[in-house]
Order: sequence, then C-alpha cells, then structure tokens
Amino acid sequence: MLSEFMRDALVRSGADAKEAACVAENLIWNDLVDRRNHGCERLSILCTKVRSGAIRSPSRMRFTKLGSGAGSLDADDGFGQIAGQRAMAHAIDLAGTAGMGGVSVSGSNFFGTGAAFLVEATKADMIALIMSNSFAKVAAHGGVAPVLGTNPIAFGAPRRDGRALLVDMSTAGLAGSTLRAHRRQGLDLPTGLVIDKAGNQLTDPELALNGTLLPAAGAKGFGLSLCVEILAGVLSGSAMSKQIGSLYANSSQPGNNGHFVLAFDIKHWMPLEAYYDRFDAMASMIASSSPDGSVRLPGEARWDALDRNSREGIEIEPETARHLEELAANLGMQTPW
Repeated sequence: MLSEFMRDALVRSGADAKEAACVAENLIWNDLVDRRNHGCERLSILCTKVRSGAIRSPSRMRFTKLGSGAGSLDADDGFGQIAGQRAMAHAIDLAGTAGMGGVSVSGSNFFGTGAAFLVEATKADMIALIMSNSFAKVAAHGGVAPVLGTNPIAFGAPRRDGRALLVDMSTAGLAGSTLRAHRRQGLDLPTGLVIDKAGNQLTDPELALNGTLLPAAGAKGFGLSLCVEILAGVLSGSAMSKQIGSLYANSSQPGNNGHFVLAFDIKHWMPLEAYYDRFDAMASMIASSSPDGSVRLPGEARWDALDRNSREGIEIEPETARHLEELAANLGMQTPW
C-alpha cells in the first residue's frame, strides 16, 4: 500500500512513527482528490528535510490558550501537515465553546493544501478558514522582485450530504506546484503570470522557475496575500516575507512558516437544519444560473475524484514514480508496484 510505503520511508528517514503516519495520511488524501502536486510527489523532499533536521520529528508542539476563542500553537519546526491538523483541532474545540475559534501557528513548515484540514471542521458542522504564508516568490502589485509567498487561503463549509464546499487557492496567479507541473509536461504558461527581473513576461516554464510570480488579479490578489501575511505571519510571530525558508532551495533550513485558522460553530448562529436549508437554497440558485444547470460549487470535483480514486486507485505520474523508486533504493525499501 502506498500509505504504508510513505510512512515507512519517513520513519527510515528519522521521523517519529505516529507523525509519519499522520503525514502519509495527509499526502494520500491529496492524491485521492487529484491534488497530486501535494501528495506522494512531496515525499522525497519531506524525507530529505527530516534527515537534515530541518523538520523536527518528533516535535514538541505547544498550544497556549489566549482567551475563550483564541489560541496559539508553537509548531517547534515540525511537519506543517501536523501543525495544520492540530491547529484546526484546537480551533474546533474553541469554537464549540465560544462560537468562534482562532488559532495562530508559528515555527511550522510547508503544510500542503488547506482543504485537507478543512474537512475535519466541516465534519464537526463548522465553517472554517485556514491560510499559510510561504517562501517569497511573488511580486507586490506594481513590483518586480519577490516579496510574498503564494500565500494560500482555503475556506470550507459543510453540506447536508457530507460533500463540503471547499475553496482552496493560491493568492498568486499561479501556484509554484502548478509551475513545476507545466515544466514536467512541457507546457507553456499563459501570459500575465510570471516575469523576469526586468518585468518582462515569461511563458517558458523552464525560464519561469527562476522568475517572479505575479499576484492573482493584480491588486486584488496582492491584497488577499497581505491578509494572509498579516494573520499567518505578523500576528503569529513566525517568519515573514523573505525570512521564510524554501522547501526545496535549502534542505537544512526550517521554513518557520506561519498559519492561521478560524472555525465557526454554525449552531451558535442558527439551528443546523436551518443552515442546511439555506445552503441548499443558495446552491439551487447558483446551479440555475446556467441553462443546463452545469455550474458546480468548489469542492465537487474533489469529492468525485475521491470516490473514483478510492475505487480505482491513485495514478502516479512517471517522474514521481521514478523519484519514489530512487528514494526506496536509497532507503533499502521496495515500492508498492
């Protein structure tokens, strides 16, 4: 099984067994929902970071309650996937009492997709937001030098059928993982996403790897990115902007990423059934906005992929398979295929 392989690879690299299992579960979920660039593709670099000590495992993450609905988590340079999960769990707990729960995270690392953590909140009948700052590779609106990360932000809301609405996006016009995917596939990038040091547009993904990403929708994406940087970076006490370590560029440097989580317990606002009735009414209005009712809400494609891949298995791209085979050979392991 792929999940056991990933867990064992992390353990052989020096990770704590329980933490390795948690990270493997996170990577598998992303593969199952077709977010392959945040799934087993990331295993090799995570193993490298553990071996170098840049990711500490086991970590001694410490939660401090700051008020009835507020808290902070020191992630102790541990796995971002675990920090995100624990921060969301604390936010859910706080929201259950206070109606809202906000948790800041410092001293973390790259955490993958925010949507993976939102699912737990929606299972608990809560609406949630999660965001993270990241290594600087995005220009400010009007600038040419990288000063902000792709700074993803994710939003989730429960639905009656359990297939929660999931919005998960980079505040840059292009995510770094998408850029790498274009490079692997030999596909040119659209214009308006990456520039060189002089501000010239880049469409060749090979050249774009050393370019600067632009914020999504210009000033709007820049504003959203600043929202993430202030909440996840400034307020959390973590690294900010150019202070954040790269996941790939320096394998021995912790990221010191910051995250921020908000959870809202619906039952503090209205009866849960009333919420679902209102959500369904809104969804019907949106679906009817196209002649054939083909408009879909964010997250529906992910749930479809989860169902399909759970039945048929996960597709692994050839380059990812090759990297996993190299990792297995270096660790004295066999791949599951």
